[in-house]
Amino acid sequence: MSKSLLRGAHLMPCPSRSQFESAAPPPHSKRAFSSERLVPQLISEQARQNPGRVALVDQAMQLTYSELDDHANRLAHHLKAMGVVPNTVVAVCMRRSPLAVLASLAVLKAGGAYLPIDLTYPRERLSFILTDAHVALALSESSAADRLPAGSWRLILLDREDVAETTPNGQPSQILPDQLSYVIYTSGSTGTPKGVEITHENLLNLVFWHQKAYAVTAEDRATQFTSFGFDAAVAELWPSLTAGATVHFTPEEVRSSPELLKSWLVTHEITITFVSTALAERLIMLEWPANTKLRLLLTGGDTLHHYPRPGLPFTLINEYGPTETTVVATSGRVLTQPNPDTRPSIGRPIDNTEIYITDESLICVPMGQIGELCIGGAGVARGYVNSPELTASKFVPDPFSTKPNARLYRTGDLARWLPHGEIEFVGRVDNLIKIRGFRVELNEIIVILNTHPGVQASVVVERKNGTENQDLVAYLVLNPSQPCPTATQLRNLLRSRLPDYMIPALFVELPDLPVNCNGKVDRKALPRPDARNILPDENYLSPRTVLEGKLSRLVANLLGVPQVGVNDNLFLIGGHSLFGTQLIARIRDNFGVELPLRSVFESPTPALLAQEIERLMVTTIEAMSEDEVQNVLKQAASGADR
Repeated sequence: MSKSLLRGAHLMPCPSRSQFESAAPPPHSKRAFSSERLVPQLISEQARQNPGRVALVDQAMQLTYSELDDHANRLAHHLKAMGVVPNTVVAVCMRRSPLAVLASLAVLKAGGAYLPIDLTYPRERLSFILTDAHVALALSESSAADRLPAGSWRLILLDREDVAETTPNGQPSQILPDQLSYVIYTSGSTGTPKGVEITHENLLNLVFWHQKAYAVTAEDRATQFTSFGFDAAVAELWPSLTAGATVHFTPEEVRSSPELLKSWLVTHEITITFVSTALAERLIMLEWPANTKLRLLLTGGDTLHHYPRPGLPFTLINEYGPTETTVVATSGRVLTQPNPDTRPSIGRPIDNTEIYITDESLICVPMGQIGELCIGGAGVARGYVNSPELTASKFVPDPFSTKPNARLYRTGDLARWLPHGEIEFVGRVDNLIKIRGFRVELNEIIVILNTHPGVQASVVVERKNGTENQDLVAYLVLNPSQPCPTATQLRNLLRSRLPDYMIPALFVELPDLPVNCNGKVDRKALPRPDARNILPDENYLSPRTVLEGKLSRLVANLLGVPQVGVNDNLFLIGGHSLFGTQLIARIRDNFGVELPLRSVFESPTPALLAQEIERLMVTTIEAMSEDEVQNVLKQAASGADR
């Protein structure tokens, strides 16, 4: 973490209850839970109590609790006969479906740890994950088998393997709370995925908290929306199934359309759903019918920038949590009253979870000051698969805990405590960039952009322009119910609250922000700015003379933009002091005149600069011979596009 973020911090203990409002709950909520019955036993209990209740349903099949438990028991017995013992990692390589959940439950019942595999991953990535996790068995189905790489693991096709007549016998597996329940791979900063090991006790804390916090009962109809290889699927499935609720699989054709998804949620009378942040921000802008049964819209995985509009029939919940701390670490209701100074908070710590915001030495920073968000408590994972050094660097001894061997996970996220005991997510330590020597937190720009009524969602990225100089580009999803903003309006909004070096050079309109399989904005998939998607300035004017045209193209090439109007202020579209020096040199090379640097600042548009160039050219030509005049004219005619 950069020390400049923490400069001036007074060393102090982490916030106590007295430092928050007296009405606020303590920042760390302790709640004891029993680990005598783990997730497999809890689902078996639901099967005994409500055997005919539907547990899982998609467009092709449905399973009652009795069917789910019976088939999972048979498959678990089959897996044990194949050598699955506690902590054995078994890959589940299947499409999102009730059958994939059944397979995962069977692995848990056999005492193993399931590894959910996203079949959309490239074959090379799949091979790395399966090899790195030391997978001995991979469960799949005929329709997906050809997507899997070859390896040392045994591939079992569940639609061909003869397990239907297998009769479970013997004692059920003795599973201990500290044994593995699942392993999920996430992107690694080193360029290779890293596997996170989650124990049964980690999972049980999530299950009990989720059920209590969201009042989940057997009457609820929840969804399975996310990619099966994304850790949010863990929270979608096991808290609902252990409560006896019905889990509906969202069809692929509605997962990317807010309007279609809204209709599907209403038609199927869904009461609880989780969706990606980008999609949630679209859903909260829609009109919802009076017969909507949805009571909770959960979101997470990316930074939430919008507050819900008044009158929605459901509550928006913003969740935060790394995979390394079992899906969710903080949660909070997002109110309809927007706070213009901050984005929606990520709420408070969930049960048995401790949040500390510290400097680089793990000393807590004062209230309201930015530091690294560190997480302790019952959700902290065992560590990374086969990576003891990486585990030791990220899962450090917890200096705030009195429990032996307690560990703290350093997230690399920046945050700060708010006065009411909630937490504001600020960004990533590695999302801090420097623009021309100035430190910039990109989320600070995004928050302000999203206050414009015409902007529905946005993301800001750093780019190298045509001369290898840095500038910023803002990508926007516009609000169709509001007038389209111009680039000038957006610059004026930002300029009222930010310094010039934080103003994007370009504003690019998109129908939607691209997201990856984890529901986060995929910055690598953002398109290049061009004349088709760049928001125009209010006063855009095409070149009117040959000189204006050549000068406008020269400036566009220098800034790395498709076009520049003759009335565009060059310092409002990405220009800066270094740019001014470069422009003077290009004008000298292409037009044969020597402009003083102050001319670029005093005449910062192509139209005004063209007038200065013409004046200097006339003065220079008057003092030249005929041959020199012809040479200058040739340069002006042919060189301005370089």
